Amino acid sequence: MKIEWKTILRLALGVIGVFLVIHYWKNIAGLGAAVCSAAFPLIIGGVIAYIISIPMGFFERHFFPKSQAKVIAITRRPICMVLAYIAVLAVVALVIGLIIPQLGECVKVIVSEVPALFDRVLAYAESFHLLPENILSFLNDLDLKQGIQELLGMVTSGLGNIMSTVVNVVVGVFSGIVTSVVAIIFSIYLLLAKDTLADQGSRFLSRYLKESWYRKIVYLLSVLHDSFRRYIVGQCTEAVILGILCTLGMLLFGFPYAVMIGALVAFTALIPVAGGYIGAGVGAFMILTESPIKAVLFIVYMIILQQLEGNLIYPKVVGSSLGLPGIWVLAAVTIGGGVSGILGMLVGVPVASAVYRIIREDMHKDDPKPDDTDDSTPDEIPEEIPEQAGA
Repeated sequence: MKIEWKTILRLALGVIGVFLVIHYWKNIAGLGAAVCSAAFPLIIGGVIAYIISIPMGFFERHFFPKSQAKVIAITRRPICMVLAYIAVLAVVALVIGLIIPQLGECVKVIVSEVPALFDRVLAYAESFHLLPENILSFLNDLDLKQGIQELLGMVTSGLGNIMSTVVNVVVGVFSGIVTSVVAIIFSIYLLLAKDTLADQGSRFLSRYLKESWYRKIVYLLSVLHDSFRRYIVGQCTEAVILGILCTLGMLLFGFPYAVMIGALVAFTALIPVAGGYIGAGVGAFMILTESPIKAVLFIVYMIILQQLEGNLIYPKVVGSSLGLPGIWVLAAVTIGGGVSGILGMLVGVPVASAVYRIIREDMHKDDPKPDDTDDSTPDEIPEEIPEQAGA
């Protein structure tokens, strides 16, 4: 076997590159972090553009799709982009106006009702002699409400007396405003020129990559895009449906804090698999401060609702569109949450769906298809084929 000098040179360069990366890893990681920090507004703008492109595509498909007028062709994209921004901002405003005040009320209810619940639990434990006398006396002397108020007062007074904190808050707000403006402007440029950018990216990849690698990268990007689009649309739809059903059921059965808990469940349902149960757990704790029996009944109701939602609604809205089995959804949520918290939970499922789809299609690409079978015999071949071959 003859080894060419080009192969030796590539191997040597590869070894040197690996050595440099390992030896100067801290410097390279610091440089990468600095680049990501500088490009953070652009990254946020790309995320905003991707989210806006989903409703924007819907509007483009319904904004005079059959019209050949030049005015329509010129104004279709800007008008659809503006409509998409308005739609997304309206949804965000609705979520903030509905959920944020409810979350504030939820915190107030928990803080105000926890001491009373604590006293009732102690009385129950004392009546049935569940705890030793020394522990009961210590817990009875403990003023939980005063402790919470003192802790909040310490935090408030501490923040109020530190001038540097005020300066940091002002700088942070100003930086956030600048980042948001730059991100929105960049997202507008991306949306208006998305066809041009896609064509330039395709030409760049086809020019500098082999045909096989080019096809693989394009296929990977298309699968990722399809998985993320289906996940975003399906998960938002499923969260709204679950929140509405939770609120209606609580109003029907007379549970307290119906609107508050329904909004909380809808918000937490954006987290796949575990989100609905997290909202249900917080809601059950809130109801427990008022009525333990209603809290138990609420848990039973939410278990039934989650089963109906998981077996009927979720497969239709999200599950069938992603095609990812439940065990891998749970694994993606667990690993993603461990790596990047809430963001990892949200991103892990579509990424896992894309990986699962690629592996599944690669494993079955050599399987025979029904249309590939050819049952024809030489006697059934038309006579004119040899004449065409000879011609």
